[in-house]
Amino acid sequence: MTNNLFSDLGVAPKFQPALDAAKFVTPSKIQDQAIPILLQGKDVLGVAQTGTGKTAAFGLPLLQLLDAKNLATKASHPYALVLAPTRELAMQIYAELKQFGRGTNLQMTCIYGGVGQNPQVKALRRGIDILVATPGRLLDLVEQKHVHLGQVQILVLDEADRLLDMGFIRDVKRIVSMTPSKRQSLLFSATMPDAVTELADKMLKNPIRIEVAPKQMTVERIEQHVAVVDNADKIAATIHLLQQKVVRKAIVFTRTKHGADKVAKKLRTAGIGAEAIHGNKSQNARNRALGSFKTGDVWVLVATDIAARGIDVDGVTHVINYELPHEPESYVHRIGRTGRAGAAGTAWSLVDPGEVKRFHAVERFIKMEITRESLDFPAVAPHDLGVIDRANRGQGKSQSKPRRNNRQGGRGQGGQNQNSGQTGSGSGGGNKRRRPHRRKAPTQAA
Repeated sequence: MTNNLFSDLGVAPKFQPALDAAKFVTPSKIQDQAIPILLQGKDVLGVAQTGTGKTAAFGLPLLQLLDAKNLATKASHPYALVLAPTRELAMQIYAELKQFGRGTNLQMTCIYGGVGQNPQVKALRRGIDILVATPGRLLDLVEQKHVHLGQVQILVLDEADRLLDMGFIRDVKRIVSMTPSKRQSLLFSATMPDAVTELADKMLKNPIRIEVAPKQMTVERIEQHVAVVDNADKIAATIHLLQQKVVRKAIVFTRTKHGADKVAKKLRTAGIGAEAIHGNKSQNARNRALGSFKTGDVWVLVATDIAARGIDVDGVTHVINYELPHEPESYVHRIGRTGRAGAAGTAWSLVDPGEVKRFHAVERFIKMEITRESLDFPAVAPHDLGVIDRANRGQGKSQSKPRRNNRQGGRGQGGQNQNSGQTGSGSGGGNKRRRPHRRKAPTQAA
């Protein structure tokens, strides 16, 4: 934070009630630097991570500039366009813009895929000043002539590196080419790989570069641990961590969509209220899962990296990296889901011996060594899967019931039980119940 007030940066008094309601007292670093420049109509290249206040940094100037122009609202012709990589982030940006712009007459809407387009088309036809969109749905509606980009005066690309990571580079270039060459352009990105630099060079004109260093103090505020755990034992280790009474609300990260579904299913089998969220889910399913997590109906969300930047949920006490991300940068975004708004948070990483080198890359990126731990957790057998007491977590209204395992016998030598994740060592077993044994994770350094 800075010592300035928003009024010191040139933010008009009419926006102060909305800032007060949002408890925005002093600007963050990126807001302090970006707002005065953007109010002058200049292009900006902002290098900053999620959680630094980027939406207000570009949203307040955008709203103020358009409000001052007092342009006639037109159907299907936005004056400002904000592109976001995911539906969740697009909705989050839209919600903040609506909140900050409630003292204006500016009309805005948000369009994204995964839901029917008719309500979005109707909103466009009613008239639109500001449009927040994901690339795929925007191009669909452009091709159907439901939206036209020829009058865009302000263009914002948020999370540009994520847009490119998700394969939107061609779509983004097409969208940019549809907007007037005479416009104010803003590009925000957490990292600056070559593809983002190239896009910025083509999109921006004499931009002012604003760089907010990675929020090292945020990373340091989060209590971080790592344990070397074989992939076959990660379900048992995850359940062990979630059973701790200090865990109130947790996000478990996997690398793949299939992995997220599989882990969520096994957690539910263990009596843990869990939902999965990833790109293959319909928008309604994603909304339901996120809504249940926010209200506490479920207290564990299993997610791919699509959730690392676009989901802002209060009260997340723990993040568990069931699998490490592909890029070290994503580790910071993942663990940043906890320890928000000055609260404490804890992050665990379960590292298979084959992932050790990848974890060293994470430590190099954050410039700190993470505490190595030895987890002592019981193997999970079908008869051990019981309901975890949610009263200890003060969350939600209901608890998922554990499913009974009616499978007879094992899966043979080295087989894995479908419901438990336990690796068998025998060739049968019938209905014989095995006594759980304590399995200790290797103590070798990650």
